[in-house]
Amino acid sequence: MADPIETEAGEHSVEELITAIKEGRRVIVQTEFLGSQHEITLRHDGEIYYCDTPARLHKHTSEEEMRECLEKQGYARPEGSQGAS
Repeated sequence: MADPIETEAGEHSVEELITAIKEGRRVIVQTEFLGSQHEITLRHDGEIYYCDTPARLHKHTSEEEMRECLEKQGYARPEGSQGAS
């Protein structure tokens, strides 16, 4: 299994995150919620996309659903924003 990618929320675009998880990599996103740091693990098993949060395991049956989740939850960089240099 490939090494996981560790990133901050908003650091990568939706496309970058989707590409990584479709390649079989886990993406660990550091995010802040209610003043506390949390890790969210994004992964794909070939059929289902997963967002594993401290409180819940979200399952998405399509790439489009996963893209919507990444945008809505703020795990991906907003469309049109520039990445880190």
